[in-house]
Amino acid sequence: MAITNDRLEPPQRLVRTLGADPAAGEDARRWLSDLPDIAREWLTRWELTPERVQCPGGRTSMVVLVRQADGTPAALKLSPPDGTTAAEHAALAHWDGRSAVRPLRVDAEGGALLLERLHADVSLRSLAEQKAQLEAAATLQRLWVAPPEEHSLATVTDRSAALAEALRAWRELPWAADARELVDEAVELRDGLTADAPAEPPTLLHGEYHQGNVLAADRVPWLAIAPRPLVGERAYDLAWLVRDRLDTLLAAPGAAAAARRRVTKLAESLEVDADRLRGWTVFRAAAAGMRELSLGARGRGELLLEFADLL
Repeated sequence: MAITNDRLEPPQRLVRTLGADPAAGEDARRWLSDLPDIAREWLTRWELTPERVQCPGGRTSMVVLVRQADGTPAALKLSPPDGTTAAEHAALAHWDGRSAVRPLRVDAEGGALLLERLHADVSLRSLAEQKAQLEAAATLQRLWVAPPEEHSLATVTDRSAALAEALRAWRELPWAADARELVDEAVELRDGLTADAPAEPPTLLHGEYHQGNVLAADRVPWLAIAPRPLVGERAYDLAWLVRDRLDTLLAAPGAAAAARRRVTKLAESLEVDADRLRGWTVFRAAAAGMRELSLGARGRGELLLEFADLL
């Protein structure tokens, strides 16, 4: 059933994230306040009928499940006009539907991306953990291809440098006192990893790959969504998957040993160096944890830091 255009309000997760993130800036908050009008504009321009806003949705975009003029289902993704749509479309167009959602239309400058419709409420997290990890690893391996010949995508070195800079800034804040030793270790690991990068061909990486970003589909069982693509070594990409189902992992007896086994198993299954995977996992978990703390999400932030410390 179609919804009325006056119900195109952004999900609360998106509102909370952009509202709490000082790095979002005034442009992003202005975009958020204008989002219902922006959505209506794209629905009209592309002749789309809205069905529902996807909830809880993402933290940096809004997805509206729609029907195209011929009745074909699709998903309209709206993001701030900050370049993320252009990068996402570049990766999705390069994959061309191979293990990733297929793009249908794009206006990168306007932050609008029309995607094929997947089963938005069914991700790999609906499967038992072992089966989900197997499917996740297989899908990720198929995404690892050579990047487009001419591209402007960020590199692992560039993106991790920005994260390291943020970590150093957060480290100095009063609430970060207990995490400073871990932050120092994470930054040191990152510096060593980038200084001694492996001699492997550059790979197009998903950037934020985890089980929740792999949805059930009709033309194949599972397709990846929501890349934040970059180019570099595969261990960086795999590090996000290592910490999947973090709550369950940390609640179980022998969590530290289980976390290290997960690193080893994923490294072996996708033929990446286990030590480099551990290093990138510590760095990315520490960066994500400190960001959550900076946004006031203490529970999630502390879990991520605990996980990084276990490794």
